[in-house]
Amino acid sequence: MSADDDYGFSSGDEADLLDMVNEVEAATSFQGIAGAQSQEIPQSHKRKASSEIVLQLSKKLATEETPRIFESAVSALKRHFGLQSFRLKQEQVISWILHGKSAAVVFPTGGGKSLCFQVPALAFEEEDRRLGARDKRAHGITLVVSPLIALMKDQVDALTRRGIAAASFDSTKTREEYIQTVDAMRNGDLKILYCAPERLNNEGFVEQMKHVRGGIRLLAVDEAHCISEWGHSFRPDYLKIARFSDEIQAERVVCLTATATPRVAQDICDAFKINNDGLFRTTTYRSNLRLLAESGKTKEELFPKLCAFLRANTGSTIVYVTLQKDTEKLAAKLRHEGFTARAFHAGMDTPTKTKLQDTFMRSDSMIMVATIAFGMGIDKDSIRNVVHFSIPSSLESYSQEIGRSGRDGKPANCIFYVCGEDLHLRELFARGDLPSRTSVHNLLNDIFDGTNSKLPVGGQIKTSHSTQQREFDIRATTLSNIYAQLELTHGLIRATTPMYQKYSYTINEAKYMAKLASDTSPAAKAIELLAKKASKLHHIDIEEATMILKVERKDIVGKLNEWNDEQVIDLRVSGVINTYKVLQKLPQKPAEIEKLGDALHKTMTDRETAALHRTEQMLQLIIGKACFSKTLAQHFGDDLPDGRKECGHCQWCISHEPIQVQLPPPVPFNKLAFKQILEKIEDRDDPRFLARVAFGISSPRVTTMKLSRDPIFASMEDHEFMDLLKAFEKACKKKK
Repeated sequence: MSADDDYGFSSGDEADLLDMVNEVEAATSFQGIAGAQSQEIPQSHKRKASSEIVLQLSKKLATEETPRIFESAVSALKRHFGLQSFRLKQEQVISWILHGKSAAVVFPTGGGKSLCFQVPALAFEEEDRRLGARDKRAHGITLVVSPLIALMKDQVDALTRRGIAAASFDSTKTREEYIQTVDAMRNGDLKILYCAPERLNNEGFVEQMKHVRGGIRLLAVDEAHCISEWGHSFRPDYLKIARFSDEIQAERVVCLTATATPRVAQDICDAFKINNDGLFRTTTYRSNLRLLAESGKTKEELFPKLCAFLRANTGSTIVYVTLQKDTEKLAAKLRHEGFTARAFHAGMDTPTKTKLQDTFMRSDSMIMVATIAFGMGIDKDSIRNVVHFSIPSSLESYSQEIGRSGRDGKPANCIFYVCGEDLHLRELFARGDLPSRTSVHNLLNDIFDGTNSKLPVGGQIKTSHSTQQREFDIRATTLSNIYAQLELTHGLIRATTPMYQKYSYTINEAKYMAKLASDTSPAAKAIELLAKKASKLHHIDIEEATMILKVERKDIVGKLNEWNDEQVIDLRVSGVINTYKVLQKLPQKPAEIEKLGDALHKTMTDRETAALHRTEQMLQLIIGKACFSKTLAQHFGDDLPDGRKECGHCQWCISHEPIQVQLPPPVPFNKLAFKQILEKIEDRDDPRFLARVAFGISSPRVTTMKLSRDPIFASMEDHEFMDLLKAFEKACKKKK
């Protein structure tokens, strides 16, 4: 089975798999599955040390001298990473964590954040032995929540090469790999486990983490700025990590990010109850980076300037653009000019992306034209130039991306080309996520329909997010945000393990018939009786099998996975059903649902306003009359060293002339295009949808109606979006 998405979203059947593993644990009663009976600890000690023990250890550590505590950390640093000393504030962070305290770490890109959880993960065992705190092999694990499968894989591979026992739980893993990882946790052999935030919706995973041998010594939250609703890349599943931390009784937490404003840093600390002493920041200013900018009327006008810059400034270079198609176009144009340029974006397959990354790592002159999909996890010190040929979405994104250059301390250039085209594109992205108020109300009426609204506490709501996206014209990320608000802000429901709706497979004829003849389990018999063959595929309705034959769902799914791994069948799954547990009485009255819808829509409107403001801040950085480096540092609550007013080497400091962004002149209202849109789309139920079509913003409804290639789509993209919305609101009222 293929991965569900780039984030390792739980298949929904992993809970069943983990249940099966737990059953194996229960059956063996912890008696030497790995041939280590004499090493086993009693059931009562399987969980981590209680909070009282942790408190006692913290007090004991607090009375000792810091150098002695750090023997284990320095030893791990030298032995596993080949480094002789810590840098920046790594030592303070690691000392804080080894004292049993939680921390928030805001280090710049390339600042060594990963060592802040990797070193403690290796030091815990040595500290336990020194303090006589734990039984052998009961030293627990460090659990790392990380946003992308590719990042997890890179870090796990790097740790494994260094001889460190690390693994990840994600949707690319086979059943055998899961069981091996679970065995390693049970036997006390695993040090570090990575997972995606979406995995926290999996009940089986949450239960598994509650019973890790030795417990969760440290919960590390990478890209922690995603927790903040007012950060530049908010992800709703990150909001659930703090609750998860409490549920699994993690001993301590470390939150790591390269881009946190004071407000976002406070949100992180508030979520995990980290006091101010536990917030560790290093300066965002890097004196070897030259922040430059140029403007032009169009991208075509700017292209010769880009070529001139690249000829004058050789070396490894990343050129960032916003759209995937633009990576291919710009890379081709640069190759035509004689440059060694390649394109990179998220739409490429994994082998292609891996090959491109490897080539870039080895080259000293390659130019990678990429979307923001490139750069995370790229550990290359000698990148000489980072070019933004499209306006970044925020100062946070800009800071993170330029931070990938000049990590070796040598001079590096960060140049930003801007024109009026960029501003329309950024507004298009900022306004794409907000659905209409009508869409939100209709969605809530669907969620809390006559059947669901009467469910008791503990009851289960089943729904299809993909269906709701199409029916109510709400993007996937926005729909996830709405459900997260219903769960975390309003406390009405809680996401549980999703399930696949459809199971299909092709067979190896000989192996399949042999299995049906030899496997007498109830699950195998259910597959034999109820799997129906179409032209090529066999199909089985799991829910039907559960109801008719009274065989548990997890047993049938487990059997299908088992046969798939044995190459008896080639299993294909589809149709995710999202499930939610009812936490309190649900709204039933129309007035209650309307009030809830208004509250949700206001929050999303505020987020849209914040996204537009972030673009404006990015623009102000280069058109303002101030030092770029100082303005950027102050955005993050920092400043230039020694109270300096200017860095002396950014665009402003070199010229003391602000960049003039050449905006296109206002256009008269295009009545013909407006009329054609109204003629093409007869429905007048949603003026925001009509405005989106005119402005060129895609949505599920646009896709369903196949409008993205119609001449009316983006036919008024040169207009102000709010002017379009007002015009279509009038048209919709007139029709009524």
